[in-house]
Amino acid sequence: MRAFARLYAELDETTRTNEKVDAMVRYFSSAPPADAAWAVHFLSGGRPKRLIPVRRLAAWAMEASGVPDWLFEECYHAVGDLGETIALLLPPATRPADLPLHRWVEERILPLAGEDEAAQRVEVMRAWSELDGADRYVWSKLITGGFRVGVSQSLVVRALSRASGVEEAVVAHRLMGAWEPRPEVFERLVGADAGDADVSRPYPFFLAYALEEDPDTLGDPAEWQAEWKWDGIRAQLVRRAGQSFLWSRGEELVTERFPELAEAAALLPDGTVLDGEIMPWNDGSPLPFAQLQRRIGRKKLGPKILAEVPVVLVTYDLLEIGGEDVRERPLSWRRERLEALLAATPAAGRLLPSPVVDAAEWDGVRAAHGRAREMGAEGLMLKRRDAAYGTGRRRGPWWKWKVSPYTADAVMVYAQAGHGRRASLYTDYTFAVWSGDELVPFAKAYSGLTDAEIRKVDAWIRRNTLEKFGPVRSVRPELVFELAFEGIQPSPRHRSGVAVRFPRILRWRTDKPAAEADTLETIRAMMEG
Repeated sequence: MRAFARLYAELDETTRTNEKVDAMVRYFSSAPPADAAWAVHFLSGGRPKRLIPVRRLAAWAMEASGVPDWLFEECYHAVGDLGETIALLLPPATRPADLPLHRWVEERILPLAGEDEAAQRVEVMRAWSELDGADRYVWSKLITGGFRVGVSQSLVVRALSRASGVEEAVVAHRLMGAWEPRPEVFERLVGADAGDADVSRPYPFFLAYALEEDPDTLGDPAEWQAEWKWDGIRAQLVRRAGQSFLWSRGEELVTERFPELAEAAALLPDGTVLDGEIMPWNDGSPLPFAQLQRRIGRKKLGPKILAEVPVVLVTYDLLEIGGEDVRERPLSWRRERLEALLAATPAAGRLLPSPVVDAAEWDGVRAAHGRAREMGAEGLMLKRRDAAYGTGRRRGPWWKWKVSPYTADAVMVYAQAGHGRRASLYTDYTFAVWSGDELVPFAKAYSGLTDAEIRKVDAWIRRNTLEKFGPVRSVRPELVFELAFEGIQPSPRHRSGVAVRFPRILRWRTDKPAAEADTLETIRAMMEG
């Protein structure tokens, strides 16, 4: 545990990419496979579910530290993180121990899920008596399900590649799918033999950069393929060894959630992998993403919801055919074979080729971009016809050209402190618009301001708090901000009657008084439009 906690501290103390990679290379070069397997799991975003309720853990921490509840609460609000608060308040370890990471996880952490409260308390107190500093902090984060570290999957792949000598693309592929933190799995991950017996394994997803300039800057339009950018669930459909697997971009196996796609996949030839977007679709047109959320939120899919929200896989690319990895082939080659494959597959309209925009000049592409919302799309994807299907996000071959977001001027009405490094600042805000003479909350946002603006807003919030509701403060309705959001849908769960997608702050409108903020009628008009 001590070596992994030291790695966590090194990663947390720097924002330099090379330093993060160097730290992981040092760890993976010396850690035993059993520990390295769990490290990969945690660094890649895996973590146990919350094993102990937060209130119970806090009560035991107050007992062990002798700190009264009011002082513990104040410390928590100042620090902003329960695990860090506990690590700082508890007395030093009385029986220091340095078990390997895998033993802490497999013998001391995961078994907590099956214990009653009394047995959990005994184990927690025991662990606190054996761990100090960063070890104790990491342990607390693991048992509360809140372990996060500032490294991307691509940096983990780069570090593993450097430590093992295996190519990054191979490591990235082996990490996809149902990767399990076991020593033999880690040894296969970094082994020289690229063989893979897991028939379900998808490929790493290729991602696009946002196009912020005019498409004219991309050169000859004949070298590019333009497609609609859909708003659904990015996925890969894998058909191998007579079995079908549907993987989301988050590496979640979702085959059972979309039985109509599993049924269509069974008609594909073995050795086929398609990349595409799971879309709610009816009568040849996309449905709003909110309709897809209705299906996602249900544990059981009955005939009614399946009929009301049918789905398709809008296929973007062909990654494997006849068991051959064809990602290095040009897009034009893959697209031709994708269309031929889908035409020969009687999938009852469940597997659709992504429509290509028919435009020989950039003016035609721009015109299509202007029709994106009318098509129910977020914009356009621009892909080089000669490009291979890469790994991760790479600048150049693929661009996403999204339509301009919806915007509204709204009034801040509530504020809450952030987390981690922002725990001492009010950075999470609730915004409202006018409905008659009343301000009605309709969106929350926490990104978009500079550090200097955050400090100014934080100071203003502290001077202009009206009431406190636990960690939330209501403030004088005076500050106006321009918000941007990607979509808007009716929502009976919200007081405003609307729900916006991906809200964020565009700018602080210091020039505008609260009385001139937008109205709920304006927001609803956007939705109707």
